[in-house]
Amino acid sequence: MVSTPEHDAHKRRERAQLVALFRYQLICPALDPGLSSKARGKVVRAIAARAHAGPFGGQHTYSRDTLDRWIRRYRAGGFEALTPSMRQPGSRIDTTVLELAVALKRENPARTAAQVARILRSSSGYSPSESTLLRLFHRRELIGPAIGQAPVFGRYEAEAPNQRWVGDALHGPKLGGRKTYLFAFLDDHSRLVTGYRFGFAEDVVRLAAALEPALAARGVPGSCYVDNGSAYVDAWLLRACAKLGIRLIHATPHRPQGKGKVERFFRTVREQFLVEVTDTTAADLAERGVSPAAALLELNALFTAWVESLYHHQVHSETGQTPLARWNEGWQAAGHGPAMPAADALTEAFLWSHLRTVTKTATISLHGNTYQVEPALVARKVELLFSPFNLERIEVRHGGRSYGHAVPHVITRHTHPKARPETPEPAPAPTGINYLRLLADTHHAQVADDERIGFHALYTNPTEPTTDHQPPGQIPGQIPGQLSLDELLTPTTPRQQATR
Repeated sequence: MVSTPEHDAHKRRERAQLVALFRYQLICPALDPGLSSKARGKVVRAIAARAHAGPFGGQHTYSRDTLDRWIRRYRAGGFEALTPSMRQPGSRIDTTVLELAVALKRENPARTAAQVARILRSSSGYSPSESTLLRLFHRRELIGPAIGQAPVFGRYEAEAPNQRWVGDALHGPKLGGRKTYLFAFLDDHSRLVTGYRFGFAEDVVRLAAALEPALAARGVPGSCYVDNGSAYVDAWLLRACAKLGIRLIHATPHRPQGKGKVERFFRTVREQFLVEVTDTTAADLAERGVSPAAALLELNALFTAWVESLYHHQVHSETGQTPLARWNEGWQAAGHGPAMPAADALTEAFLWSHLRTVTKTATISLHGNTYQVEPALVARKVELLFSPFNLERIEVRHGGRSYGHAVPHVITRHTHPKARPETPEPAPAPTGINYLRLLADTHHAQVADDERIGFHALYTNPTEPTTDHQPPGQIPGQIPGQLSLDELLTPTTPRQQATR
């Protein structure tokens, strides 16, 4: 039979239909609408891990990205969207050359398309273009890391609100020349911002200022996913989570993929909020008559307004819902609201704790302060519970029992060293008193009034009258053997001049 353009077009359509049918059969297990995102990802990864008999023979494997692309096409356009594009017949390349190019690439995956082209030209005198070879390598899935060598990151999403919070810190603008930091916690299911606060330091105190109101307003999450920064590995955070029953999870070092949602939120913060905030210097705040603490308070108020009135009401590109609507819908589906902590339990969780051994005098020391405790606790190790902002009130516990509050004995520090204030205290105004100069003036006055020691005779005045028994060559008024101040200051001999 003679091949005609119509016959070739018909053959291409048949092949395209077979390809579409093959693709549909391949992704059909992942199209079940009852599957969750997590379950669907597991099914797709299982399909990608197996080899499949192609529509025209041979065994083929397909990457996770390829399968996800086919699923998106089917959802958008149905079965016809799985049909490959109909290309017009053009110049054909010898199949032998293409297979040799594939063999060269498989032989050494580090070879680039340009290198394969050079080898083909040297061996056979002809090579397809580099773009042709790149398309060939992509079709054969020879581009990218080898299967099993690259880590596989599945798409994870919490199934309900407060199942997991993700926390991180963002470097913010400068206020009065000082850097600010934003601590934020994001609900993994709804993308609702549960807690947030700007501060002048990236420490555990500013972290607590963001987390405590979040727990009081949004309830206690099942787990909290954070990185390995100093604020997140502090013993206080571990104790607070243990007291409230929160599972604290630290991200694997150098693996930021687990915090993708909060990082995407920070990108939104930069693009929609921080782009409208300008850095200020101390002179700018002084000109406005605003202190750095007041400027920080204003920044937090503006950010609260942006989060509550704009971000929580914007449709999220991933969930297709607003964070607030998805949050409320999740609790409606659960049939109850979030687990709210009791006020006493929340206060207890945010106390700081230190262990100390009671001395023989029934005292304990903490950051330079000394406290009196019950005599029955002598030589025992006790737990001290306190607020970092008030070291004058410390509760003493031993063996799970409270022994009341320690009595302050010597107090030199009123706050914990880590509880630095947001704005340092201004430097005191100079008094203008020079203590050493006062001592020197007092000393000179005492010398002038004290006649018991003839300090004035140590050095003489040459203008005093000459006595009758003045030795020849002696300066008038000079005591025999006494050095003259003028002689000390003015060299008279060449040797003295050379020495000076």
